[in-house]
Amino acid sequence: MKKLGEYRKLLGVDKSATLKDLKNIYRNTMKDTHPDKFINDEAGKLEAEEKSKSVIEAYHFLVSINEETQEKYKEEYTETITNSIIQDFYLEKSILTVQHLNGKSFEYLGVPRNTYIKMVNSDSPSRFARRHIYGNFIYRKSGEAMAD
Repeated sequence: MKKLGEYRKLLGVDKSATLKDLKNIYRNTMKDTHPDKFINDEAGKLEAEEKSKSVIEAYHFLVSINEETQEKYKEEYTETITNSIIQDFYLEKSILTVQHLNGKSFEYLGVPRNTYIKMVNSDSPSRFARRHIYGNFIYRKSGEAMAD
């Protein structure tokens, strides 16, 4: 996935980066590019703000798909994909967002449009996802509905 590669390149990490590595790189990068360092340089400050936004977005994204984060949510994820049927799903820019009846949402990265179309046309999107989505794509937790 293009975005994933861009984020790794921006932070200078590969897939084996740990959460600790990501945190250290993030902090050091933010020290160098923080807008407050450019007090009398308006152009530099604007550039630093843009860079900071990109670094923050990259950091949060990479943390969300990191193995350690995945391990932390593994039990909740397994419970959801095993016992909760799909309430809604949609594809945007190769990211399949799946919302479950239990209120949990997950994003699956790099899902081809033809796979999404097959899921739309399947008799049971939940069964299709168990067979063709879960375990085949990088995922991250994307949300949780608020309890009433």
